[in-house]
Amino acid sequence: MTQITMQITRRHVTALAATTAVALTLAACGSDDGGDDGAGGDSGNGEDKAITIGIHGGWEEGIAASHLWKHILEEQGYEVDMQTADAGVIFTGLAQGDYDVNFDTWLPLTHGHYLEEFGDDLEELGMWLEEAPLTIAVNEDAPITSLAELADNADAFGNRLVGIDAGAGLTKITQEEVIPTYGLEGMDYIISSTPAMLAELSAAIDAGENVVVTLWKPHWAYDEFPIRDLEDPEGALGEPDDIYAYGTAGFSERFPEVAEWIANFTMTEDQLHSLENIMFNELDGEDNDAAVEQWLEENPDFVDSVIGG
Repeated sequence: MTQITMQITRRHVTALAATTAVALTLAACGSDDGGDDGAGGDSGNGEDKAITIGIHGGWEEGIAASHLWKHILEEQGYEVDMQTADAGVIFTGLAQGDYDVNFDTWLPLTHGHYLEEFGDDLEELGMWLEEAPLTIAVNEDAPITSLAELADNADAFGNRLVGIDAGAGLTKITQEEVIPTYGLEGMDYIISSTPAMLAELSAAIDAGENVVVTLWKPHWAYDEFPIRDLEDPEGALGEPDDIYAYGTAGFSERFPEVAEWIANFTMTEDQLHSLENIMFNELDGEDNDAAVEQWLEENPDFVDSVIGG
């Protein structure tokens, strides 16, 4: 998979892979602030002003929302630490208090099993995006239109279904629902990472080859690549999820002001797409803080809608 990633010609995919690898290393080491008050810390006057945001590696909507919140919080005097890891690591850390908040919890399906496992140690802070479906996507000129046709045409795709990281809810659903429902057991299901999947997608598109990948919406790949979703006549991927912010247990007690702001936070699909487009297409994922600043210049009323003006 490393060789494939090195062959990618699109700079933002390469940058995303490198950023994710570094962030995973940092997340494995944990926070180095040496505080004794959990991830948040204390300002000395009883009010926590340091917040750690846990981000699922490679999930662009979560990266975009997290950097947006980094900007909002820092403008309001908070100190923000951002750590990236696999979804399983993030939810475990959130439950243990290693992270304070995550803005990329997909429910009821994708991350529902994490809520079943850790729900008593988490706090729902609000839903901010509706209708986010899981998908299986192919190149625009692929010879099939439905998952029901994939098994019989597996050879056209090199007998490979390219997925993302092992801890992702999408991976679990693909393994437990999509593959058995459509008889895809004979295909090689490649479990890798989001950057590696995007690298394969990009390389196949550039080479004019067929490719089938696990994906989701909203995602900038739909604007960047000529791809389309395969129909799911059996509903194996489930109904579209909604995206929530979740905090570690007791978040709203430690951060009452921030909890109120997060409860006010919503984005439309168009708003998120425009932020992702700046972040991952225009700026190639190389300066996410600058992308947020540019987006807020184009959406000057957004922050006031969240924190009040």
